[in-house]
Amino acid sequence: MLAALLTLSGATAAQLLPPLGRGLGEVTQGVDRLGDSVGATVSDTAAGLGGIVDRLARTRLDRLGALVRQNPQALEFDARGDPAVKGELIALDAPAPALAAAAAEGFTIVEQGEIEGLGIGSATLRAPNGVSLAKAEKQLARLIPGATIQSNPIYQPSGVAAKGSGRPVAVAASGPGATIGLIDGGVAQHPALPGNIVQRGFAQGSPFPGDHGTAIASILVGQGAVRGVSPQSRLLAADIYGRDPRGGNALAIARALGWLAGSGAAVINISLAGPPNPLLARAVAATDKRGVLMVAAVGNDGAAAPPAFPASYPQVIAVTGIDERGRALIEAGWATHLDFSAPGADLIAAKAAGGVGKVRGTSFAAPFVAGRLARLSAGGMLSRARAVALLSGEAAKGGSARLYGRGIVCGPCATR
Repeated sequence: MLAALLTLSGATAAQLLPPLGRGLGEVTQGVDRLGDSVGATVSDTAAGLGGIVDRLARTRLDRLGALVRQNPQALEFDARGDPAVKGELIALDAPAPALAAAAAEGFTIVEQGEIEGLGIGSATLRAPNGVSLAKAEKQLARLIPGATIQSNPIYQPSGVAAKGSGRPVAVAASGPGATIGLIDGGVAQHPALPGNIVQRGFAQGSPFPGDHGTAIASILVGQGAVRGVSPQSRLLAADIYGRDPRGGNALAIARALGWLAGSGAAVINISLAGPPNPLLARAVAATDKRGVLMVAAVGNDGAAAPPAFPASYPQVIAVTGIDERGRALIEAGWATHLDFSAPGADLIAAKAAGGVGKVRGTSFAAPFVAGRLARLSAGGMLSRARAVALLSGEAAKGGSARLYGRGIVCGPCATR
């Protein structure tokens, strides 16, 4: 019943909204309050659910506008209505003579070369002064026929701090775990985290410790006040945000994937969501060919939101969240496929400033799955098909595949 109502509500809300791109940024306080209140009681009427989904969708659109308005020198909307790096375009498969022709027409070649570790050739160009990103994309496509041209969109975390205290349920007994990669904000030094975390920055001012990256890291490898799912795993953290308003872009994620794939990560956690992008798609495919498992959250923009990426890429294991009673989070977004669900509410996680706090969102469900895969990969890297099969075998059945995927991973777990 719930799956059917969410489907109906999402379709109805989508018809009421303009066709802008995927909502980005952390969920606002309003959505956080909405999620907490819905967690207590959910109306079983289509009208009630439709109102909630509509509010989530409208909040998403408000956030899109606010993100660009607050960073007018760094961001603008691209041709698809997604926030992207201002005036910046990425060209794939562009021959040198064509790039030179583009430069002669006023485009500036910022850089060109291969994404380290992935072997993907790309060129970054800046649009002529005064030309909008959408118009510049069309112009560049005409100047470089046959090349793939698109903006450099921004991806944002899909989880927030919440109110109250988290549930103190212990995770399974510790054991060996393979190396985990984390693409997020920076990770703070914290008593609950091991001291051997390796960090590398992919944005200005990085690595810079943030609450979101620190919280995810604690669910993955926490060893103190927060007990992680795979505490013996080595953690490699790629900070794609730093202090840069342009942080979290597709190029930064691609570079982070290359670094992690070349540094021995067996599993990569990506608790971020945004629009599809050709460079990101190729980076995900190249990382998959290296035998690295990728886990991503489906976002928190509700059933009316467009599909979340990178979770929607076929090579990625897509994860949604459930609350402490095993119910799918009403604010959870969706992907073109859903693999698993995991705890995403009433959890505690490490805070960058010290101590712990309650968190909520699909961001925090993804590391439960990534951590379990690291444990399963301790004896050697697994193919995606094998990893999904093993995880399916231990996952608890939760109900509709649309809401829970193949089952609930680490359902009795929470962080401690």
